[in-house]
Amino acid sequence: MTNEEGLRERSPIDDIADGYFDDMAAMSPILLTELGSADRQDEYDDFSPAGFRAHRDLAASALDRLAPEQPRDLVDAVTKAAMRERLALEIELHDSGAGLLSLNGIASGLHAIRSVYDQMPQETLDQWATIARRLRAVPPAIAGWFEAQQAAIDLGVRPAERQVRLLVEQVRSWVADGGFFDEFLASARVGGEPLPEEVRADLAGGVAIARGAFEGACDRLEADVLPQATATDAVGRERYLLHSREFLGSTIDLEETYQWGRDELARIEQMMRDTAERIRPGASIDEAIEILNADPAYQLHGTDALREWMQARADEAIAALSGVHFDIPEPVRRIEACIAPTHDGGIYYTGPSEDFSRPGRMWWSVPEGEDSFGTWSELTTVYHEGVPGHHLQIAQTAARSDLLNRWRRFGAWVSGNGEGWALYAEWLMGELGFMDDPGNRMGLLDSQRLRATRVVIDIGVHCGFEAPEEVGGGAWTFEKAWDFFNAHVAMSEGQARFEVNRYFGWPGQAPAYKIGQRLWLGLREEVRDALGDAFDLKQFHRTALDIGAVGLDVLRAAVLDALVPVETPPAAAQEA
Repeated sequence: MTNEEGLRERSPIDDIADGYFDDMAAMSPILLTELGSADRQDEYDDFSPAGFRAHRDLAASALDRLAPEQPRDLVDAVTKAAMRERLALEIELHDSGAGLLSLNGIASGLHAIRSVYDQMPQETLDQWATIARRLRAVPPAIAGWFEAQQAAIDLGVRPAERQVRLLVEQVRSWVADGGFFDEFLASARVGGEPLPEEVRADLAGGVAIARGAFEGACDRLEADVLPQATATDAVGRERYLLHSREFLGSTIDLEETYQWGRDELARIEQMMRDTAERIRPGASIDEAIEILNADPAYQLHGTDALREWMQARADEAIAALSGVHFDIPEPVRRIEACIAPTHDGGIYYTGPSEDFSRPGRMWWSVPEGEDSFGTWSELTTVYHEGVPGHHLQIAQTAARSDLLNRWRRFGAWVSGNGEGWALYAEWLMGELGFMDDPGNRMGLLDSQRLRATRVVIDIGVHCGFEAPEEVGGGAWTFEKAWDFFNAHVAMSEGQARFEVNRYFGWPGQAPAYKIGQRLWLGLREEVRDALGDAFDLKQFHRTALDIGAVGLDVLRAAVLDALVPVETPPAAAQEA
């Protein structure tokens, strides 16, 4: 329904979604930070079991209010279907105990407590004073998180010993001399000038309290949690399927997907062999990569050069794609490339504030000791994190306040959709001719085989499937996963170890990239086949991006309902 100005009118379903989102944000100062709000910025979420229970009850209440409402249009149908899927799953995760456990080397509660400072504004003395107060709130936040981990363990959901040790190693690097806290304090500035002594002393006091709390967390992990951890890395088929649904918004056939991952890896490596032939006739994949790594044309030295190169490539992509293959709103045409204040080895994106005063940012967490970077392998990463990848999807959704409620814009995120889109975006840039250079083409393909390798290792390890013969067959072990990974991915040792540890500790997340891309590519071709000559790529992208990062099942139904004329009731409406 639209009003006299032709704009979509709000509906009762929008009101329920926004009411739920507002209540969720009121319970999460970290979410308020992400939104750019000034409220409660010296506080933390309640990471305790009581906090998780409050979120569970909030989801249940929202589902009760949503149940009798009938969608007025396709936007409503998608909102209802997406909320039913996401909120019901949150309740299921909580009740199983799996939702309480967040103990691994990439996405633990300790990571959330530390990383919030990356998005806090630091331009004024008052903002630094707020940061100092939040630093002093770290001890009770960590204490609540430990309560939740123990509650999960008491319910039989135990962390793996490997992940406990990995988390301790990471946190000790944050608190070590020259680590995150030292760098954070040393870099504190206002207008390029050091903080006044009184403000700096206040900040230093907060840093000392937070550092002490993280040091204590390491001791507690080793003394209290590690003895209760399991030597088994695999979470098992039942729990894996639950986490897979969390990251996909869909239920997969594990055996079929495991075999598809192996077949897809073989297909991509054949394309890499063809590309190696272009780099040097007769060269193997490994030989071609050695040539690229030795070629000064593809080399960067130092993190400043890396950041400047990332920024330039991101800006070029926005200029080239805007108005041609995508409709990119004006606020979305700004992105910042940043070097992360940690050294864990990941590359990630953080979205803009709700008013876009803080832009979307892509971050590179460079491992200690790494100072040389090969652009041939990383151009595809810029497209993944920037435009047309994460930045375009997340920021464009955030900008669509005329169409979507706040829950759809900021509260609905499913990795299979979002990460699948970003991997689709990499491939699209190859299709559009941006990766024709054989070195950059090899980088694109290496990125694709990384994600296919993830499917094989992640599902194989956690579901107990037989390992490939090339690593000896039989049961997967960390050593077999390490050998398999390094046989199929060109990556520095630090980043490679980060990756393999990630699969062992965050079940179901890493395969979401390739599985999501599979859905995006298949959906595009399904729409193309249905529309024939009427298919328009830019229209497909705009329609799909306006839906937001909902679950894969809801996404597919919504795109088909919007673009493919049918005589039957809309699929999304049927699901609702």
